[in-house]
Amino acid sequence: MRRRTFLSSAIALAGAGRAVPSPLPLPKSLGRHIRSGPLAITMWDFSWLERRWPGAGYEDWDLALDELRERGYNAVRIDAYPHLIAGGADRVWTLLPEWNQQDWGAPAKCRVRVQPELNRFIGKCAERGIVVALSTWFRQDAGNQRLKIASPRDLGLVWKAALDSIRAADLLGNILYVDLCNEFPLQVWAPFTPKGLLRASPEGVRWMAEPIAMLREAYPELAYTFSFTTEYETWRKQDVSMLDFLELHLWMTHFSDFYQRVGYNYERFESKGYENLVEKAEALYRSRPDYWKKRLEDGIRTLAAEWSVASGKPLITTECWSLVDYKDWPLLNWDWIKELCETGVRAAVETGRWAAIATSNFCGPQFRGMWRDVAWHRKMTSVIQSARLG
Repeated sequence: MRRRTFLSSAIALAGAGRAVPSPLPLPKSLGRHIRSGPLAITMWDFSWLERRWPGAGYEDWDLALDELRERGYNAVRIDAYPHLIAGGADRVWTLLPEWNQQDWGAPAKCRVRVQPELNRFIGKCAERGIVVALSTWFRQDAGNQRLKIASPRDLGLVWKAALDSIRAADLLGNILYVDLCNEFPLQVWAPFTPKGLLRASPEGVRWMAEPIAMLREAYPELAYTFSFTTEYETWRKQDVSMLDFLELHLWMTHFSDFYQRVGYNYERFESKGYENLVEKAEALYRSRPDYWKKRLEDGIRTLAAEWSVASGKPLITTECWSLVDYKDWPLLNWDWIKELCETGVRAAVETGRWAAIATSNFCGPQFRGMWRDVAWHRKMTSVIQSARLG
């Protein structure tokens, strides 16, 4: 997950020649589900289906969703596993671990069945007034089904199969949007794309435009996007006309050299990165908290919000604000993480460009130290839902 770059120069460039803000359009399914203020959204990624062993956090969906509502959230982004649905919706798939150092998903081999579980989960969300955003991390199964995607058309076809299966249960009305690939075009999530693919290229545009066009023909009522976390320095050159909105993942570490100073390199199967976080991260933040907060605020206001204004598209962010990776761990505290996350939420709200805002990418029951602070979540979701749009 080596996906962050130091964007100070890009932020400075973005601040020049700013576009004039325009009314915030909420196309299609976004407009149906967002009536006043922004939605308070969380990311439950592939954890909703893979972390179902006792104590993993999602073994009781009713409890987890009730607790989500208690904290004030009204939207959730999950992995729909479209490639596995296309390969056999009711088949049991063996999935390989993406990592064993993070608390998203399973840290070891697991087995899942996508349907009818996906429809059951969407239905339980609907019962509680929680709308569902569909995304995918194209999780690797033992046979590597995802590599059967060989073209933009194939990408559209696997997603059509997933949406067809949801329509069969009459649940499309509870879908907020479809994100065709998490953090496109990172190879870790889109290994079927040409190596070195950039969005700011004709081939990158083709991989986004063609599958979205196919899905719009089949399901014109839904909003479509690809979520991003890289290539922010070239945003002015990127064609995003095919997207209904921008789904940008943003952290303080995007806009600073924090990780370089700490020595964190997204280690997936060994603990050195977390050992460095323990030794250096909080102390570095506490040495200059206002500086690190300002780096985050500047990125939100002069890169993300500016891109939204220039493109005329609303923003949604479901992964965000403090550090990319964190967890319950000896000598790791949550207070400073929540402090940075609150800074991010308030800065995003002030722009008026966000249609849905997350409080962090740790808002799930497996992150117990963050999850148990109900009052903090309620404060943040109240800030989000009372904000203006546009």
